[in-house]
Amino acid sequence: MQQPEPKRHVLARRDAIVAGLRGILPESGVIAEALRMKPYETDGLPAYRQMPLAVALPETTEQVAAVLKFLHREGVRVIPRGAGTSLSGGALPLEDAVVVGMMRMNRILEIDYADRCATVQAGVTNIGITNAVQAEGFFYAPDPSSQLACMIGGNVGMNSGGAHCLRYGVTANNLLGLRVVTIEGEIIDIGGHHLDAAGYDWLGLLTGSEGQLVMVTEVIVRILRGPEGARAMLAAFKSNEIAGQCVDSIISSGIIPVALEFMDRPAIHACEAFAHAGYPLDAEALLIIEVEGSVAEQDFLLGRIKEICSQFDPISLKVAESAEQSLAIWKGRKGAFGAVGRISPDYLCMDGTIPTGQLPLVLRRIGEMSDACGLKVANIFHAGDGNLHPLIMFDANDPASFATAEKFGADILRLCVEVGGCLTGEHGVGVEKRDLMPVQFSPDDLAQQRRIKDAFDPGWLLNPSKVFPLQAPHTLAIAA
Repeated sequence: MQQPEPKRHVLARRDAIVAGLRGILPESGVIAEALRMKPYETDGLPAYRQMPLAVALPETTEQVAAVLKFLHREGVRVIPRGAGTSLSGGALPLEDAVVVGMMRMNRILEIDYADRCATVQAGVTNIGITNAVQAEGFFYAPDPSSQLACMIGGNVGMNSGGAHCLRYGVTANNLLGLRVVTIEGEIIDIGGHHLDAAGYDWLGLLTGSEGQLVMVTEVIVRILRGPEGARAMLAAFKSNEIAGQCVDSIISSGIIPVALEFMDRPAIHACEAFAHAGYPLDAEALLIIEVEGSVAEQDFLLGRIKEICSQFDPISLKVAESAEQSLAIWKGRKGAFGAVGRISPDYLCMDGTIPTGQLPLVLRRIGEMSDACGLKVANIFHAGDGNLHPLIMFDANDPASFATAEKFGADILRLCVEVGGCLTGEHGVGVEKRDLMPVQFSPDDLAQQRRIKDAFDPGWLLNPSKVFPLQAPHTLAIAA
């Protein structure tokens, strides 16, 4: 993968830059020793690694502002980092860049039950918000699979979703306000304890901007009343295509489950061995479907969904009869990525989005690609909104295997765009899809995106070498 050349003048001033950071942050807030920086050399895309210039760990918005102001004055590039769970390389460092991590900004600042919102620092984990409010019957809706570890600032950067986004929406649908810091060190507050702030839609612009425009330090999120109850069911089918047809029929019927998840045979076997959730091992494809509401509402919705599933000759239909059974079903799905790691330590987790009506075609094409390139793939994804997560298994010790896996992944993403979808649903572009941006966007589209980047970050110091293709003349000029 092509990377920009390091700025040699920055490398030559490394000691002075580290000393400057230590003048702003406590001694423990600056890491410059190679061994201690090792955890920061990669993220959830571990195929790529690079040791940063240094790591800064601020604890307040004011410290972030001081750090960015200093680094901007020194012309040093900045890598914003949350928990490092990005699967697209969104937090990968560069040799001449300082990683600014949010790990110590992990306080919940305010919970306002009257206005149904919570103000938290960017380093609070996704599940940490729900844990803080669930005693009062509330929860935070977006639930990415990494929610035990991933941080809300990173969720904002990538516009993360999760299994329940089919009903509740992704991060962008659950935000009310942000406190951000510009590359010059200016602190800006956007939105507040209310919906639809006046003026330009700054929340919409900054959510999903992948650290290209500002650093997020505090977030105001919506919290919702928990449902009266919920139940999950399993529907097993003879092929991926049939399961895809069933998904399309459920959505087109007008029923919107809380969650509608898909797993194919390799994923089913891996997850069952891990979670012992009672998944049917004779199935080629499995749907996990969850509904919410009163017992009567659950019964009605599950009855309608069972009728629809029955039209596709299912191998089995199983409805959870208790909260424990539902938890077991979700334990398998939530642990799916780790479970696949037991059968293939090395895999690429792709992320693309398609119209649900294209699921049968796309699943068939992915199977054909897998056969053609000789690499296995496990399909685990949010079927209800067409957000695919094919896991391509390869051997990291074999460069040819890795190269084939990258090409396979790129072909899947091109297919997503070809059928009317897009390159990413929730993982972001990062470095993984950077060079595929022209597949979805025209030169004029990309030029306009770069103008926005120029307005917020004229020196292109924030999260460099991500999102925008490096071969573009403008980007090459600023990356050198």
